[in-house]
Amino acid sequence: MIELTDWQRAAANGEDGEGAALAMRIVTETARLLGATRLIPIASAHIDGCLYHGDSGVQVAERLVAGRAKVAVPTTLNVGALNLLRPGQDRLDSHKRAMAHRLMTAYEAMGCRPSWTCAPYQTGHRPPLGQDVAWGESNAVAFANSVLGARTNRYGDFLDIACAITGLAPATGLHLPENRRATVRIDTALLSDRLKASDVFYPVLGAWLGRTVGETVAVLDGLPSSLTEDRLKALGAAAAAAGAVGLVHVAGVTPEAPTVDAALGHRPAEETIRLTPDMLIAERDRLSTAGGDRIDAVALGSPHFSRSEFDAFERMLGERRVAIPTYICTARDTLASLGPRATRLESQGVTLVVDTCVVVTPILAKIDGVLMTNSGKFAHYTPSNTGYAALFGSLADCVESAVAGGVVRDDALWR
Repeated sequence: MIELTDWQRAAANGEDGEGAALAMRIVTETARLLGATRLIPIASAHIDGCLYHGDSGVQVAERLVAGRAKVAVPTTLNVGALNLLRPGQDRLDSHKRAMAHRLMTAYEAMGCRPSWTCAPYQTGHRPPLGQDVAWGESNAVAFANSVLGARTNRYGDFLDIACAITGLAPATGLHLPENRRATVRIDTALLSDRLKASDVFYPVLGAWLGRTVGETVAVLDGLPSSLTEDRLKALGAAAAAAGAVGLVHVAGVTPEAPTVDAALGHRPAEETIRLTPDMLIAERDRLSTAGGDRIDAVALGSPHFSRSEFDAFERMLGERRVAIPTYICTARDTLASLGPRATRLESQGVTLVVDTCVVVTPILAKIDGVLMTNSGKFAHYTPSNTGYAALFGSLADCVESAVAGGVVRDDALWR
């Protein structure tokens, strides 16, 4: 049985309105089903339920609004199904577009910040080490737990907003210190330093990790101590998409893993896996479902492109134009920070997408084609979500292919 305080019991009984009562009932019943005996306060939330998947989600959100529900903690919003800054970029029919807009409006009405990004940690939402939060969106969860050291489970639609409204979450899973200890050690000593220094390595490593360990907490041993947030972002996003990874430690890099021994909780690893080049090459090949030299589009920014990724892209593109449709998905805050650089990129043929992305709403041309990307997450979801086949490569591969209008890939690193 869940232990509720007097005010929590009063909220469940409708004292603060029917919206708050519904949210409290959702949180307490979920806690009961998960075997939790208490609720814990959270400091912030990130909401995944604002992405339109059908009319029922709109009805739930609007019921909460009608019941006077408001978020109790700072709350950011994941991508929606529409680019609100540039309407008409999608190919949704009129009914779906109207419902998607109603859904996004409802979440704003509950007091959520209209960040509309899958990477809230790039736009100022960065909970500190050890803080309990309730985040949705798999890459954001992996980043919050792993890179920031905050504590969150993978919160799904409706539970995420219920936690935000109540300011509470079930005391279970990765909120509990004993569940954050790594039990599997991944030894990367057999991989070359040159490969580990490349951007293309981290989405592949993440995809392999997710497919191999599922939701088990692992520690990666032997990666460079100078890893950037963009590479950690790519690692976690691919691991969360290919498996159910909510937390991965990187020895000497992430805050709960100053050493392998610390990440393991000063206990022996239950399993040690020695990662070989052949294992990674096989995983890289699995990320591509297309072969040959044909590509019909390039898509970047899953998770959303950061300022530093824009810097790298612009250096690689130079003064050239792209020859095929090229999409970069990013947060509206990041786009605003680019200033005139955004206009220059668009003059070179690049389409900038904010508030959403090309894999969650129909923006790509309505054809059967091949999509090239440097994102392990895009590669994982593209075939099922868009009908395009996926082709995976480095950022440099994607830029050169976009300019050439055909596949350009440098496989030297993998040899």
